[in-house]
Amino acid sequence: MRIAEIKRTTAETDISLELNLDGTGAADIQTGCGFLDHMLTLFARHGRFDLNITCQGDTYVDDHHTVEDIGIALGQAFAMALGDKKGIRRYGDTTLPMDESLILTAVDLSGRGYLGYALQIPTEKVGSFDTELVEEFWLGFIRNAGCTLHIRQLAGTNSHHIIEGTFKSAGRSLKTAVSIDPAFADEIPSTKGVL
Repeated sequence: MRIAEIKRTTAETDISLELNLDGTGAADIQTGCGFLDHMLTLFARHGRFDLNITCQGDTYVDDHHTVEDIGIALGQAFAMALGDKKGIRRYGDTTLPMDESLILTAVDLSGRGYLGYALQIPTEKVGSFDTELVEEFWLGFIRNAGCTLHIRQLAGTNSHHIIEGTFKSAGRSLKTAVSIDPAFADEIPSTKGVL
């Protein structure tokens, strides 16, 4: 099975994370940040990843360290669970409508971390969640997963819908990218022979 367990402890956060790439979408997320819990539950469900996360963070300061460090830990888990990436499809993309919002995500599990981020989130907060932290989460993820991720907002004016669409779309794109292509199950999907 393609699974990973990550334990990450810093002066700011204490994270325990379990990921199964070949799961059913079951999630138990307890980060101390309710909005992030909801987004990661959607991500897991739409990606069909089993995902368990607990985090004790300094949310009494703000949510920044928790959000960024969970992005880092989730990226590490993807890299670990994928191993040598033999047989994966490597690429995935999804255009996802979320009411008036329309979000495009495209991923390449290339081994190279790059984030193309083009969201115009109209409010600074959704509830108590700082919307600028969405980019920080994905930066932590791509740098540690070693993937290219493009996120584009094609339409939308509702901050919650834009962010929700992003996590759902990214989950679906990653589901495609990590899936095994039976025709190439014993091959690394690169002319270099390594990713």
